[in-house]
Order: sequence, then structure tokens, then C-alpha cells
Amino acid sequence: MVKLNKIYTRTGDDGSTGLVDGSRRSKADARMHAIGEVDEANSTLGIAIGALERDSGDTELVAGLRRIQNDLFDLGADIATPGEDFTPGEMSLRIVQSQIDWLEAAIDTANAQLEPLTSFILPGGSAAAAAMHLARAVTRRAERALVAAASGESINPLATTYLNRLSDYLFVLCRLINRDRGGDILWVPGASR
Repeated sequence: MVKLNKIYTRTGDDGSTGLVDGSRRSKADARMHAIGEVDEANSTLGIAIGALERDSGDTELVAGLRRIQNDLFDLGADIATPGEDFTPGEMSLRIVQSQIDWLEAAIDTANAQLEPLTSFILPGGSAAAAAMHLARAVTRRAERALVAAASGESINPLATTYLNRLSDYLFVLCRLINRDRGGDILWVPGASR
């Protein structure tokens, strides 16, 4: 259980921050950069959820997205736990295969409701879809930051898989949201030449 009585501690005033094992890292460290990108992805997902709630009130879809937001906190804790043992335990929260399996099943369910793509699509459409596209793009950026961090030290490989699957899911959701709101906006190569 997390209990925060005091928001500021002053321990990061020197430009460092603490990891789960008690070690300290520069806030500019690649691992910390990846954690920040995951936090931003989670925040943009919150914006997308708000737009979706205003737009359609689809409670089942929102519940799934809230589950993902919780998973993204798990992911942040995973990245903040250095080491080479990626087994979840009492003191180490790790992304596990079942979280990825859930995403894959959700992708398959959503994609089954869509026509095959015949063109690349532009990020946009309804406000909810546009916000979801932003969350997808930020999730891709978080994935790139995590891959960069993993090039220098051990990172749970399921963490990068989770982000890759999540961005795929968000892309399919963008299409699903737009399906009932005028459809995807298709890219027209060279249209403004």
C-alpha cells in the first residue's frame, strides 16, 4: 500500500532520484527517461479516456483503458526496479505475459469489428480518436526510450513487448472509435503538390 503524507522530500534537488532498490540515478539517466515517457503515455491516455467519456460514454472500453493505466503504473515500477531477475515477487512488480495476452485478445476483438486497411490513416477524426492517436504516438516514444535504456542495462523484455502491443491496441481503438463517427481520415500521398 502506498501512503504519501508529504509530496516533496528535497532528495531530488540535486538532480537525482531513487529506484526501487534504494539506489539513486541522475534524472537524465536513460532508465529515468523511459519511466518519464511511460508516465507521459499514461497521462495522454487519461486525456483520451476523458474525450471518449464525453463523446460516447462507452463504459466497457473506458474500463479496459483504466486497466491499461494501472498496467502502466506496474510498468513504471518494473522499469524502476534494476536487476536481471524479472520474476514478479513481493518486492518486485514486473510486467507479466498475462498482461500482454490481455492486450492481444483486446486487439483481436476490436480488429474483428473493422474493415481491412486500404491506406495509411491520418491521426484525427473525432476528438476521442485524435486524443487516442496522441496517446498511441507517445506510447511509441516511450517504447523507443525503453529500448534505448535496455541497450545499456537489463530491462524486462516483457516491458518493451507490452508497450509495443499497447501502441498497436491504441491504433486499433482509434479506428474503432472513428468507425461510428465518419470513418478514418485516409492519407492521400502527394495530395498538396
